[in-house]
Amino acid sequence: MEDILVDYHLARAMSDQEMNQNGGGNYVCGLYLESVLRKHGVTQAEFDSSLIYYYTRADRFDDIYKRVAERLEEKALVMGASEGDIGKYASLDASGDTANIWSDRPQLMLLTMPPYNRRNIEVAVDSTFAQGDSFLFQFMSEFMFQDGMRTAIGYLALQYTDTLMTRTVRISTSGLNQLRIPGHDAELQSIRGYFFCGEGSERTTTTRLLFLSNIQFIRFHKKQVNNENEHKETPKDSLSSDSVAGRNAADTLSPGNPGLGGRQMLSLDTGVTIHRMVNRPCAVRE
Repeated sequence: MEDILVDYHLARAMSDQEMNQNGGGNYVCGLYLESVLRKHGVTQAEFDSSLIYYYTRADRFDDIYKRVAERLEEKALVMGASEGDIGKYASLDASGDTANIWSDRPQLMLLTMPPYNRRNIEVAVDSTFAQGDSFLFQFMSEFMFQDGMRTAIGYLALQYTDTLMTRTVRISTSGLNQLRIPGHDAELQSIRGYFFCGEGSERTTTTRLLFLSNIQFIRFHKKQVNNENEHKETPKDSLSSDSVAGRNAADTLSPGNPGLGGRQMLSLDTGVTIHRMVNRPCAVRE
């Protein structure tokens, strides 16, 4: 199964490249995926039965898919790929101001037919959470569809004492997906949600599955403002270079997809020139 999944991912990548260059749509993808099954001497029915078997045995699937991801990563690095955005938080644990609080399986597999098309999400809320915490929910997606519409959603609901905050990300392509949740100054009571793949009513004889990997839920503690500087005297020269440099940045919201919104510092310093008015005595001609 591990070898089949590795070849499936590689076939998927090759079919995407072929479709981008020459078109062909799902027909090209179907040919590539069928060639993988023929290579390993497996029928479509046998492969689908194996998927359901591993879906119901999460521990065995985790071991297999972990090795699949490692082999694919090695191949990508050999071909010159660089670490993606998701790798920035790979070494985090559940403690610290910035922590990965995801304790469930780091990878999931979804089919388009019920009950295998939905996975519930629940993150435990404990005393390490604080008012004003913000969050980043991110994961990698990989569709394996021979035909049909590639569609899935990720949904989160954060219940506070005074409000319910919800976020949704629509998954239609393979790659990195992110949901950002801003901080809220109230007590967080629960974090729940789900992944849902496909329409949920159609059974098919062709391969339609979605892999989710590197699932992370990052919590950022709100930075505490140091009030010690509030009582310091204001410098006599308000036009000094130090005081001007301290005002050369603005905190703004980054544009783009609402599900991918974040905060970044934009420098406003384009070369500051300070001019002073100086009173000088001058001679008056009679």
